[in-house]
Amino acid sequence: MTEPDDPALADLSDAPAGLRSEAETLRAAGLDADEALLIAARRLAVSDAEVRAFARERFAGIWDEPEPEAAPDGDERGTGQHGFWVMAAFAVAAAVAIRLPEAFGFAVADSQDADFYARNYSLLVLPPLAGWFVWLKRPPNWVIVVIGGVVAVSATVINAYPFDDDSSSFVLAVLHLPVLLWLVIGLARAGERWRLSGQRMDYVRFTGEWIVYGVLIALAGAVFSALTVGAFVALDIDTRWMTEWVMVGGSAGAVVVTAWLVEFWAGAVSKFASMLAYIFTPLFAAMLVVFLVAVPATGRSIEGDREALILFNVLLGFVVGLLLFWGAARRPGDRPGFFDGASTVLASAGLLTGVLTLAAVIGRIADFGWSPNRAALLGINAIFAVNLAGSVWLYLELWRKRRPFDDIVRWQTAHLAAYAAWAAVVVVAFPPIFAFA
Repeated sequence: MTEPDDPALADLSDAPAGLRSEAETLRAAGLDADEALLIAARRLAVSDAEVRAFARERFAGIWDEPEPEAAPDGDERGTGQHGFWVMAAFAVAAAVAIRLPEAFGFAVADSQDADFYARNYSLLVLPPLAGWFVWLKRPPNWVIVVIGGVVAVSATVINAYPFDDDSSSFVLAVLHLPVLLWLVIGLARAGERWRLSGQRMDYVRFTGEWIVYGVLIALAGAVFSALTVGAFVALDIDTRWMTEWVMVGGSAGAVVVTAWLVEFWAGAVSKFASMLAYIFTPLFAAMLVVFLVAVPATGRSIEGDREALILFNVLLGFVVGLLLFWGAARRPGDRPGFFDGASTVLASAGLLTGVLTLAAVIGRIADFGWSPNRAALLGINAIFAVNLAGSVWLYLELWRKRRPFDDIVRWQTAHLAAYAAWAAVVVVAFPPIFAFA
């Protein structure tokens, strides 16, 4: 970790005193007591035990939470044999859930049932993950009610809506539903602390590591499946069971297994996820700058190209995601450096790209009228533009030493709620608004 500027904090044995000074400084700046403690502890790498001890002394009632209950074998909840078998049970539940519709005549391999699985795949696979987090983190009852309500409403509307053939609103709903569910699952993981920017950023960090682990597991599973199928085919043995159970059911169960690995075994892969943020932040910044130079140089407009507009919105999503992952990888106490400069350029270039794309979408709406795709692009592009505009301003304030990096984290993670709300609008409201077309 970067050495603190104050010499009095350089000695780790003085960490509680340093924590007290840092937390009180943040309190004076207007932060809540619990958030001041969280940020101060992250800056100084203070242990949880020291944080709780200081909290009981200085901010009584704020962090007076019970210590985690010891699971069997003396391990923390979720680890050890008991934790492993509970996780395995939820993974099996996800695998069974994805196969359960076959009892009612729906087949994964049947193209005629593709519509059903497109609607329900995330509803079958992600609730077991939410259930595991509820068991692991024990969030308050209102969180469980919210998660159950979102899943129930989503399942009802996505299956009850009479979508037209080749319906754009159907495709949008199917694409936005897993985003909505994934963000809601963050409540199960963080509970009441979701309101803290540090907890929201921790879920972003978890998401990045989950993706990395998931890709590695998928690659290993593909090699295993190919070798197994090849061996059985050589013996003239039917391998449909491999496709139906190992590939389909295994991929569903891997959603929970991957989350368990990230929670309790993250190590080198965690560093790899951070390394990706270090590598791709300057690369994307350079690419966007080249794009912004190429637009006037070529004299071409992106307004008339529907596919280009979709591509640029996906690109903006990657820009916002990279800024989030850079915030998760960066140590809060570090001085602004090269990668903060790359992030500033990335946010600025992303904002200009977002403005160009937003103007192009508005132009298409003026020329051709409203449609589900144009409305969806307009909404998410507006959210991206607001996010990036605020990020650019806060990065400039960081360079001027007027605002800490934690303000950037707080701003960017606050938009997770906006993404969840917009995804809910697209899933629930768009189909009837556009007559399921």
